[in-house]
Amino acid sequence: MISKATIDTVFETARVEEVIGDFVQLKRAGTNFKGLSPFTDERSPSFMVSPVKQIWKDFSSGKGGNAITFLMEHEHFTYPEAIRYLAKKYNIAIEETEKTDEEKATADARESMYLVSEFAQRYFQDVLHNTEEGKAIGYSYFKERGFTSDTIKKFGLGYSPEGYEVFSKEALGKGYQLEFLESTGLTIVREDGRMADRFRGRVMFPIHSMSGRVLGFGGRILTNDKKVAKYLNSPESDIYHKSKVLYGIFQAKQAIAKHDNCYLVEGYTDVIQFNQAGIENVVASSGTALTPDQIRLVNRLTKNITVLFDGDAAGLRASVRGIDLILEEGMNVKVCTFPDGDDPDSFARKNTHESLVAYLESNAKDFIRFKASLLMEEAANDPVKKAGLIRDMVTSISKIPDRIQREIYVQETSRIMDISEDILQNTLAQIFQKDISEAGKKMKQAEKEKAFEVVRNETPETLAKVDILYELERKIIEMLLLYGNQDAEFEDVLLKTNEEGEVVEVAEKKEYKVYQRIYLSLQEDEVELANPMFRGIYNDLIGYFNQEETFALDQYLQRLPEEFQHEVTSILMAEEREKLDNWEVKQIYVKQKDQSIGQYVSETILTLRWFLVSGIIEELKSSISPEPDADNSEPLSLAMDYHKLINSFSRKLGRVMSRYT
Repeated sequence: MISKATIDTVFETARVEEVIGDFVQLKRAGTNFKGLSPFTDERSPSFMVSPVKQIWKDFSSGKGGNAITFLMEHEHFTYPEAIRYLAKKYNIAIEETEKTDEEKATADARESMYLVSEFAQRYFQDVLHNTEEGKAIGYSYFKERGFTSDTIKKFGLGYSPEGYEVFSKEALGKGYQLEFLESTGLTIVREDGRMADRFRGRVMFPIHSMSGRVLGFGGRILTNDKKVAKYLNSPESDIYHKSKVLYGIFQAKQAIAKHDNCYLVEGYTDVIQFNQAGIENVVASSGTALTPDQIRLVNRLTKNITVLFDGDAAGLRASVRGIDLILEEGMNVKVCTFPDGDDPDSFARKNTHESLVAYLESNAKDFIRFKASLLMEEAANDPVKKAGLIRDMVTSISKIPDRIQREIYVQETSRIMDISEDILQNTLAQIFQKDISEAGKKMKQAEKEKAFEVVRNETPETLAKVDILYELERKIIEMLLLYGNQDAEFEDVLLKTNEEGEVVEVAEKKEYKVYQRIYLSLQEDEVELANPMFRGIYNDLIGYFNQEETFALDQYLQRLPEEFQHEVTSILMAEEREKLDNWEVKQIYVKQKDQSIGQYVSETILTLRWFLVSGIIEELKSSISPEPDADNSEPLSLAMDYHKLINSFSRKLGRVMSRYT
């Protein structure tokens, strides 16, 4: 586990504009930077970075945070991966907290395996580019496949020389231990103690994790020797589990999230050729049967998968089984096939980017239509086979967790197969009865209850009041974030007896911390913020101010729960949004709140009180009985008392009473 001291050093050192500048082209905009959103397609910049506040906000997607959250959103790093990335960027040594000897040994072993794998990638690349054998065999092969130098570099492609133990000796000579060369599968140690390079004489495809670490390799032999496998993969290890990895996910993750779709192919060269053709949101299952873990990797980035198959019918029938697994994960599936004799690799080579995109868009079919067209050829006029086909399609539909989607697909199947919906629904029910467990039944019941929920129809008047309360509570959070730990002068109105014995209001000025004044004011009125998000942030902020002597925004964001971070950055970057929209040019002038912090805080608290008291008065009015003999003295008396409060607020604010009534 990374020590707190290291994390603190990373936060103190990292500059949000430098970190984001590695991924987004930023331009100076006053004291801030602006750029195009990396999360959506847009032509006008809505992405703002504040070097002063050390935060960013993407107004088109609603995302925001600090340098760490940007890496987690954009690069899909985990929190520790983001810390390690920044530590490496700024040359910060990572200290680990105390672990047991067993934990240290395990962590050290895994890290050693990563280091060995990363050395191997650099070595294979060097051989490819800088040796006669590598250039003559490996580089020539890649060029024949149509790969450019930039593409070869982007995917880290390499070549492992023919020699029996050339790589192993080189690694040992560089100080890497045989234990980890063997555990990663790069070196095979025979019973007699002799070493052998696993991938000798093969072009090399490194396989990366989502964060970019090298997990293993795929190697392709270039001779026609039928005694050896054409493709050879690294064996399973502590860092490489082929059922949990997708080839190309590191290079594709940003494009997948941006386009909200992932193309799934079979082989390494399919991915590379598509990428080179300008379609970067593509990954491969690397020749293995698709697994739930692989699908969940994509599910972190998008709900949409388009499976690309070549024109081989036998291969199609084998591969189509993976579609049911995708449906089970609640994802949307389309299927696209290529003409006979073509696979994604060859088709991408033959076509321009525009032609390829057009083909994919026009030929991607919904999985029901695809399955029907594929299997109907086999069924032809055989009623028994057709019945089997229909059951197969209904089985696929039963995998879909969303009830509405299932209903739509049942209707579509009914139309395509010319069979009644009732029969399909009955078949679906039989499948559910047979296959769904008790947990599944409970989930189905929950979905049923949810489907019959009635959404209350709010009146415009109610919605307007909710909006006012939302804005006032949001302002309170804004004041805490911007000025919470600052000292400001506030006016207290006290009741005192004068020389004539009359009770009068006397104004006294006192200095408070802003957060103390806000807290005391809300406590005095026993007010709790209505919005759950604001209430959570408020409680977190008050706790932070009471525990810490100073308020450092970057440190606060570091500890803030993730569900609060987007809202906090939205509030903090509100003024930057005004500048982004160039409001002053449109003759919309925004008050600079730091001109009089005490006055701004007092006005906001008084306005909130006014709004809440107005609500109480309305409730009292509605409780007054219209009956002639009814005793309404109590609600009328209370309403009069609350009206006096309104008058007091009005005097203090210098506003007319009708504003919120």
